[in-house]
Amino acid sequence: MVDGRRGVALGVTAYVLWGGFPLYWPLLEPAGAVEILAHRIVWSGIVMGALVLALGRRGPFLAIVRDRRVRLLLTVAAVTITCNWATYIYGVNSGRVVETSLGYFINPLVTVLMGVLVLGERLRPLQWAALAVGLTAVLVLTLDYGRPPWIAIILAFSFGTYGLAKKTANVGAVESLAFETAVITPVALGYLVWLAVAGSATFAIGGSGGLGHSLLLVSTGVVTAVPLICFGAAATRVSMVTLGLLQYLAPTIQFVLGLLVFDERMTPARWVGFVLVWSALAVFTAEAARHHRQQLALAARAVPAS
Repeated sequence: MVDGRRGVALGVTAYVLWGGFPLYWPLLEPAGAVEILAHRIVWSGIVMGALVLALGRRGPFLAIVRDRRVRLLLTVAAVTITCNWATYIYGVNSGRVVETSLGYFINPLVTVLMGVLVLGERLRPLQWAALAVGLTAVLVLTLDYGRPPWIAIILAFSFGTYGLAKKTANVGAVESLAFETAVITPVALGYLVWLAVAGSATFAIGGSGGLGHSLLLVSTGVVTAVPLICFGAAATRVSMVTLGLLQYLAPTIQFVLGLLVFDERMTPARWVGFVLVWSALAVFTAEAARHHRQQLALAARAVPAS
């Protein structure tokens, strides 16, 4: 019971931190989205490397390096999560916080769709209904924006692909994230060196942002690692149903921040689109919870009485 409460607390901490990111990224200006991303990758790589050593995960990390299939899958994961991070930072810093929240709201629906298209999974009728409502919501928002909500779509599909690659690789959270950052760090570091040589870097020494700004850029490594560690610890302590419910905390916080802090405009059509998304998620979550209870009941009946 205590372990379960601790798991919920850790999960809430992870998703609240992720939800509060729109307050953090603007603090890193005048750095642009790509420079912020590069710093996030480099400092995350350093933090994850230190964690691999501190937690004694060197052996599992080297096992990843030796396994060609896992290396390939985690390289795909590294590219897709980099795309996700870049899109998210750009969305927040360009005043589209509400649209970024939409991406994470529709992510569970996209993940289910990818399971059908890529893994050949079969959906139950209510899951198909939730997907149909979600697609309708995207069409409504496309008509309102005058364009597809590309930021939301890229966020949802990139994170869905990332999750699929990680699930298929099936290795530990710390060493897999360490490998992912190691793959992309040379590119990020090369970009930062190029910025410095061109005189366009905002990072000290000689950068235009000053010492405080440089320390904030360094903090991106810790800011990235802490919620991931909390999430990993929560995942081992609570059920997938609980985690599934907790995941809506982050986009809900982002949505509220977009409205109340960043004063983004919501037209009637956008409200309709979001209500449709929330309705789809309600159907999807309720159906998943019901199916989970049925599976538990079947498993209980299958156990012979002692």
